[in-house]
Amino acid sequence: MLFINRTLPSIAENLALDEALLEEAEQGNWQRETLRLWNATETFVVVGRSSRVDVEVDRDAVLESNVPVFRRSSGGASVVAGPGCLFYALLLSLAQRPQLRMLDAAHRFVMSNMVEALKPCRPDITSDGTCDLVVEQKKVGGNSLRVRRDWMLYHGTLLLNMELEPVSRFLLHPPREPPYRLGRPHGQFLRNLEISSEEVELALTRHWKASRVDVDLPQERIGRLAGEKYASASWNFQR
Repeated sequence: MLFINRTLPSIAENLALDEALLEEAEQGNWQRETLRLWNATETFVVVGRSSRVDVEVDRDAVLESNVPVFRRSSGGASVVAGPGCLFYALLLSLAQRPQLRMLDAAHRFVMSNMVEALKPCRPDITSDGTCDLVVEQKKVGGNSLRVRRDWMLYHGTLLLNMELEPVSRFLLHPPREPPYRLGRPHGQFLRNLEISSEEVELALTRHWKASRVDVDLPQERIGRLAGEKYASASWNFQR
């Protein structure tokens, strides 16, 4: 597995890179499974592909605070990211792992591996709900996926040392929630892992046997997706 630790200059480019890798792999231009990490360097909101912005996001609050809203290519509910939030992505071959074509199996596979990978850093980490990473019954990471014919993109967030108050300020209570949430507001439901990105990088690369290799990123596709899609209000606010 390849390892890429690359935070691109803009949020749109970072979101575009995940999709670009999936599309390049699907077209036969990217042949290796890949683990990618990137860091949030400012506060922003990312809604799921099918999310309705006004149902999940406090639009007045984000506008007042000049916080940008983006839409990812995968499902799931909205998240707030900021400094101290680490994003990860796994590009997985369905030809090599045909069992992952069943979405329940895909969630179980990735969640069990992420828990095993992070246990040296946080022995009390578990998973709950469909695809949440949890410590002491509080969410520390959310995840989502997108499937093409031969490849899967599985990506998510890890709350390392992020200020959590903006989540309550910018997100409404989600329209869907896992049973273990028990109706708790964001402030009572979320917590940080309280570990460093360096610790996470070492844990994940060891577990997934991912090696850092100099590779040329698909810059043309990244730029096109960033400009035409992820930086476009017609995409981000389509629902």
